[in-house]
Amino acid sequence: MQGTLVISLDFELLWGVFDKVNYKEKFEYFSNTRKVIPEILKIFEANNIHCTWATVGMLFNENWEEWESNIPDILPDYKRKELSAYEFGNKIRSKETEKLCFAPDLIKKITETPNQEVGTHTYSHYYCLEEGQTLKAFTADLKKSMELAKKLDLQLKSLVFPRNQFNMEYLKVCDQVGIESLRSNPEAWYWKDTQKDSLLQKIFRTGDAYAGGFDKVYKPERNLEKPFAQKASRLLRPFRNDFTDRIKINRIKSEMIYAARKNKIYHLWWHPHNFGNYPENNLAELDEIVQCFKFCREKYNYQSATMHSINKIVKANS
Repeated sequence: MQGTLVISLDFELLWGVFDKVNYKEKFEYFSNTRKVIPEILKIFEANNIHCTWATVGMLFNENWEEWESNIPDILPDYKRKELSAYEFGNKIRSKETEKLCFAPDLIKKITETPNQEVGTHTYSHYYCLEEGQTLKAFTADLKKSMELAKKLDLQLKSLVFPRNQFNMEYLKVCDQVGIESLRSNPEAWYWKDTQKDSLLQKIFRTGDAYAGGFDKVYKPERNLEKPFAQKASRLLRPFRNDFTDRIKINRIKSEMIYAARKNKIYHLWWHPHNFGNYPENNLAELDEIVQCFKFCREKYNYQSATMHSINKIVKANS
């Protein structure tokens, strides 16, 4: 099988971090995010880069009124109430917060850009391993995302579990609603039980971004299960404006070149809002990564694929 770069982006805006930040301090941050997404798309289009945008379904809504009309019949009953997007949304409803929470215009730009796939990140940034989640609530959540996407003539084929809370019990539901590809976590111990997210896990995940072997690139094993789970390789961490930025980019480039030489998959991911601080610097780093990909394409016939298209490539080579 040909070596392949897969890129998936967790497109969330405020829905992905509302339990971790003070939204009143994030207006400029998410304004920058909205501006940077078209720039990412320009880089992808100019360089023939394929990408899956795993999109929180709530972003499809135009405003709070439409959001309220699309609340599913069954909601998650998390023990930690602060995780509920519905309780949070009802607290912050105002005209000024709509730009933090809704983005049908940006979704449209994604659909209009060649080689881009709109996937799902569930409807409400659903936490699939938190106490209080249920199969019925998850099903209602996922079906709501499908419903809103269908209004734009989109069929959602790929899913990324929020906070990387990969739940094996939910795979049958994913298959039933038409999901064919999932992003799973690296096999390293510090990517397991992400809902607990201990300090030690965070330390090792951070350290792995800067040093280590080439254990995150891989050849997919023959797997006839549905949906097909694809391991993530590397999180592109945001620009920090210190010496670690160069180490991080060099690590990604060396892993990509290794994957290209060995005909392996390298699955890079991040959140568009990670570019909210230092947007120009983050875009410059992305361009450097893309230039490395182009070198690999010319020298090793390396290719680019979405989550859904790599799924089809893997099946064809199984």
